[in-house]
Amino acid sequence: MKSTAKKSVLIGLLVFLLIQLYQPARNESYEQAKTVNFTKVYHVPKPIETILRTSCYDCHSNNTNYPIYSYLQPARYFMEGHIKEGKENLNFDQWGDYGNRKQKNKLDRIVKQIKSDEMPLASYTFIHRNAILSDSKKQQVIKWIEKTTDSLAADY
Repeated sequence: MKSTAKKSVLIGLLVFLLIQLYQPARNESYEQAKTVNFTKVYHVPKPIETILRTSCYDCHSNNTNYPIYSYLQPARYFMEGHIKEGKENLNFDQWGDYGNRKQKNKLDRIVKQIKSDEMPLASYTFIHRNAILSDSKKQQVIKWIEKTTDSLAADY
Protein backbone atom coordinates (compact mmCIF):
# COMPACT_ATOMS: atom_id res chain seq x y z
CA MET A 1 0.00 0.00 0.00
CA LYS A 2 2.80 2.42 0.88
CA SER A 3 4.62 1.78 -2.40
CA THR A 4 1.41 2.52 -4.35
CA ALA A 5 1.02 5.83 -2.52
CA LYS A 6 4.67 6.71 -3.17
CA LYS A 7 4.29 5.85 -6.86
CA SER A 8 1.15 7.96 -7.09
CA VAL A 9 2.86 10.94 -5.47
CA LEU A 10 5.91 10.50 -7.70
CA ILE A 11 3.76 10.26 -10.85
CA GLY A 12 1.73 13.30 -9.75
CA LEU A 13 4.93 15.28 -9.15
CA LEU A 14 6.32 14.21 -12.52
CA VAL A 15 3.10 15.25 -14.31
CA PHE A 16 3.14 18.60 -12.49
CA LEU A 17 6.74 19.21 -13.55
CA LEU A 18 6.06 18.18 -17.14
CA ILE A 19 3.11 20.54 -17.54
CA GLN A 20 5.40 23.39 -16.51
CA LEU A 21 7.08 22.98 -19.91
CA TYR A 22 3.94 24.27 -21.62
CA GLN A 23 4.04 28.06 -21.42
CA PRO A 24 1.57 29.88 -23.71
CA ALA A 25 2.68 33.14 -25.29
CA ARG A 26 2.23 36.07 -22.95
CA ASN A 27 -0.27 38.81 -23.68
CA GLU A 28 2.32 41.57 -24.02
CA SER A 29 2.57 44.07 -26.84
CA TYR A 30 5.56 46.35 -27.13
CA GLU A 31 4.06 48.61 -29.78
CA GLN A 32 5.18 52.20 -29.35
CA ALA A 33 2.30 53.90 -31.16
CA LYS A 34 -1.05 53.00 -29.70
CA THR A 35 -3.17 55.44 -31.63
CA VAL A 36 -6.28 53.27 -31.52
CA ASN A 37 -6.18 52.76 -27.75
CA PHE A 38 -9.35 53.73 -25.88
CA THR A 39 -7.52 56.57 -24.11
CA LYS A 40 -6.40 58.01 -27.46
CA VAL A 41 -9.85 57.82 -29.07
CA TYR A 42 -11.58 59.62 -26.17
CA HIS A 43 -10.40 62.25 -23.75
CA VAL A 44 -10.43 59.94 -20.74
CA PRO A 45 -9.92 61.71 -17.41
CA LYS A 46 -6.95 60.35 -15.47
CA PRO A 47 -9.08 58.92 -12.60
CA ILE A 48 -11.25 56.98 -15.07
CA GLU A 49 -8.20 55.74 -16.96
CA THR A 50 -6.63 54.55 -13.70
CA ILE A 51 -9.79 52.66 -12.73
CA LEU A 52 -10.02 50.99 -16.15
CA ARG A 53 -6.33 50.07 -16.22
CA THR A 54 -6.51 48.62 -12.71
CA SER A 55 -9.78 46.72 -13.09
CA CYS A 56 -10.10 45.93 -16.80
CA TYR A 57 -6.92 46.13 -18.84
CA ASP A 58 -5.30 42.87 -17.69
CA CYS A 59 -7.94 40.90 -19.60
CA HIS A 60 -9.19 43.50 -22.06
CA SER A 61 -6.00 44.87 -23.63
CA ASN A 62 -2.85 43.66 -25.36
CA ASN A 63 -0.79 44.04 -22.19
CA THR A 64 -1.33 41.97 -19.09
CA ASN A 65 0.53 42.54 -15.84
CA TYR A 66 1.33 38.97 -14.92
CA PRO A 67 1.51 38.03 -11.24
CA ILE A 68 4.12 35.60 -9.98
CA TYR A 69 1.73 32.64 -9.93
CA SER A 70 1.27 32.98 -13.69
CA TYR A 71 4.52 31.10 -14.17
CA LEU A 72 2.94 27.93 -12.79
CA GLN A 73 0.67 25.61 -14.69
CA PRO A 74 -2.28 25.07 -14.65
CA ALA A 75 -2.85 28.65 -13.37
CA ARG A 76 -1.25 30.11 -16.50
CA TYR A 77 -3.43 28.00 -18.77
CA PHE A 78 -6.63 29.20 -17.08
CA MET A 79 -5.41 32.82 -17.13
CA GLU A 80 -4.67 32.71 -20.83
CA GLY A 81 -8.16 31.35 -21.49
CA HIS A 82 -9.73 34.25 -19.58
CA ILE A 83 -7.50 36.79 -21.33
CA LYS A 84 -8.25 35.39 -24.78
CA GLU A 85 -11.99 35.43 -24.13
CA GLY A 86 -11.80 38.91 -22.61
CA LYS A 87 -9.97 40.32 -25.62
CA GLU A 88 -12.43 38.70 -28.02
CA ASN A 89 -15.26 40.53 -26.28
CA LEU A 90 -13.49 43.86 -25.76
CA ASN A 91 -9.98 45.08 -26.42
CA PHE A 92 -9.21 48.61 -25.23
CA ASP A 93 -6.02 48.63 -27.32
CA GLN A 94 -8.04 48.15 -30.52
CA TRP A 95 -10.87 50.52 -29.62
CA GLY A 96 -10.26 52.89 -32.53
CA ASP A 97 -10.70 50.00 -34.97
CA TYR A 98 -14.32 49.64 -33.84
CA GLY A 99 -16.98 51.63 -35.69
CA ASN A 100 -19.08 54.23 -33.83
CA ARG A 101 -22.02 51.87 -33.43
CA LYS A 102 -19.81 49.09 -32.07
CA GLN A 103 -18.09 51.54 -29.69
CA LYS A 104 -21.47 52.70 -28.38
CA ASN A 105 -22.63 49.09 -27.94
CA LYS A 106 -19.41 48.22 -26.10
CA LEU A 107 -19.79 51.23 -23.81
CA ASP A 108 -23.42 50.30 -23.09
CA ARG A 109 -22.35 46.74 -22.33
CA ILE A 110 -19.60 47.96 -19.97
CA VAL A 111 -22.17 49.98 -18.03
CA LYS A 112 -24.55 47.01 -17.81
CA GLN A 113 -21.82 44.67 -16.62
CA ILE A 114 -20.53 47.12 -14.03
CA LYS A 115 -24.06 47.74 -12.71
CA SER A 116 -24.77 44.00 -12.48
CA ASP A 117 -21.36 43.27 -10.88
CA GLU A 118 -20.45 40.91 -13.73
CA MET A 119 -17.18 42.74 -14.28
CA PRO A 120 -14.53 42.54 -13.14
CA LEU A 121 -14.86 38.81 -12.64
CA ALA A 122 -15.05 37.59 -9.06
CA SER A 123 -12.29 35.08 -9.82
CA TYR A 124 -10.05 38.03 -10.78
CA THR A 125 -10.91 40.29 -7.86
CA PHE A 126 -10.48 37.40 -5.42
CA ILE A 127 -6.72 37.67 -5.97
CA HIS A 128 -6.48 41.24 -7.31
CA ARG A 129 -8.18 43.09 -4.48
CA ASN A 130 -7.23 46.49 -5.91
CA ALA A 131 -9.39 45.75 -8.98
CA ILE A 132 -12.62 45.67 -6.97
CA LEU A 133 -14.86 48.52 -8.03
CA SER A 134 -16.26 50.42 -5.07
CA ASP A 135 -19.66 52.07 -5.47
CA SER A 136 -17.88 55.39 -5.90
CA LYS A 137 -15.62 54.07 -8.67
CA LYS A 138 -18.58 52.41 -10.38
CA GLN A 139 -20.49 55.67 -10.40
CA GLN A 140 -17.49 57.60 -11.73
CA VAL A 141 -17.02 55.21 -14.64
CA ILE A 142 -20.74 54.89 -15.39
CA LYS A 143 -21.26 58.65 -15.31
CA TRP A 144 -18.32 59.25 -17.66
CA ILE A 145 -19.41 56.48 -20.06
CA GLU A 146 -23.00 57.74 -20.16
CA LYS A 147 -21.75 61.24 -20.95
CA THR A 148 -19.53 59.80 -23.69
CA THR A 149 -22.31 57.69 -25.22
CA ASP A 150 -24.55 60.76 -25.30
CA SER A 151 -21.96 62.51 -27.45
CA LEU A 152 -21.66 59.42 -29.68
CA ALA A 153 -25.43 59.36 -30.16
CA ALA A 154 -25.26 62.97 -31.28
CA ASP A 155 -22.78 61.92 -34.01
CA TYR A 156 -25.34 59.64 -35.71
